Amino acid sequence: MASAPEDPVLQRYFKGHKAAITSADFSPDGKQLATGSWDTFLMLWSFKPQARAFRYVGHKDIVTSVQFSPLGNLLASASRDRTVRLWIPDKRGKSSEFKAHTAPVRSVDFSADGQFLATASEDKSIKVWNMYRQRFLYSLYRHTHWVRCAKFSPDGRLIVSCSEDKTIKIWDTTNKQCVNNFSDFVGFANFVDFNPNGTCIASAGSDHTVKIWDIRVNKLLQHYQVHSGGVNCVSFHPSGNYLITASSDGMLKILDLLEGRLIYTLQGHTGPVFTVTFSKGGELFTSGGADAQVLLWRTNFDELNCKDVIKRNLKRLHFDSPPHLLDIYPRTPHPREGKIETIETTETTVHTLPDRGEEICGYFLNPSLMSSECSPTTLKKKTEEMSDLPSENQRSIPLAVTDALEHIMEQLNVLTQTVSILEQRLTLTEDKLKDCLENQQRLFNAIQQKS
Repeated sequence: MASAPEDPVLQRYFKGHKAAITSADFSPDGKQLATGSWDTFLMLWSFKPQARAFRYVGHKDIVTSVQFSPLGNLLASASRDRTVRLWIPDKRGKSSEFKAHTAPVRSVDFSADGQFLATASEDKSIKVWNMYRQRFLYSLYRHTHWVRCAKFSPDGRLIVSCSEDKTIKIWDTTNKQCVNNFSDFVGFANFVDFNPNGTCIASAGSDHTVKIWDIRVNKLLQHYQVHSGGVNCVSFHPSGNYLITASSDGMLKILDLLEGRLIYTLQGHTGPVFTVTFSKGGELFTSGGADAQVLLWRTNFDELNCKDVIKRNLKRLHFDSPPHLLDIYPRTPHPREGKIETIETTETTVHTLPDRGEEICGYFLNPSLMSSECSPTTLKKKTEEMSDLPSENQRSIPLAVTDALEHIMEQLNVLTQTVSILEQRLTLTEDKLKDCLENQQRLFNAIQQKS
């Protein structure tokens, strides 16, 4: 008889950053954890006993996002200094720099095969980079305000992005077109990501909500109002059955997506929580926030064998034929009329604050890498306000078709202008030819008169 699942517990915590934690990611082998912070540094933590942490210095402003490559041989970071860096995650921490955008970069994300990197920026664009050649490939422009996050789908065929223009967009990486658009937000989404099988997306709303969308039928599946502050980050469990959320109300919430209810509230941070993520196998998750602490939690409530999860996801990625893009074009309008009923929740609250007597993992800090002056850089927030744009998904014509027609019209305008210019040049040429003929005639007449 299977034993009942246990509650998640705080396993350990790490101190090394001097300011708020903005992002965290587990290495693919689950032996390391990378974090980024307002203090402009990255930290690489090892889970081995008595192992030292490494501090990576390079960015000149707040580090906004960190992520390991699928093989774990690279670590990407984004910063408000407008650059993206690729680090070799070892004790030396050598890095190469991309001057990626013309404004602060908010997120980095590797494709599942590690070939591409997507970056999102306050310059309103998403850019995609080739990792083998480490060069820029293309940009995606449709957002009208800062882009906060961009993520690849598990099969790499789509990218989802969210922006302060209050929209979430789905992009086709083959034709570089926006193929879907969601704009049902009172506020805007701070973070967005695909579920493990790529059929749904979850959004973390500044309006305190968490929403799950089915992109195949353009439908809002679940809507949670479980936080009293803006939701900053979400992470799917590898099974796809659970979602963990981090909020400015200082709480972590764990949602059971199969039953559609809140099952755990975790209180471990003092102040807003900015990041949360499951490990690749789902047995651990980590969180970080304004208190500059990195907390490592053991999941416990789901005993799914991580190897089975990995095999299943790999099988889906490489052998199953992915759904056609027509499957995700808008088929029905969004449910805009009437109030969305909030899911009733029953929850277990777990209070887990570190004991004062507990050792604060001092051996994780490398004294030689500590800096005496590490003041957090102040975030500069623009005060500009953007008017709500009409929703693209209310059109009766699929967005991709509309985009194609607009592109054709643009090309026709260019052709019209080109023909007009050619006509003008032809007229000028005719005039010049006429002048030449007249001059020749005059010269011929003058020669005849002299003879």
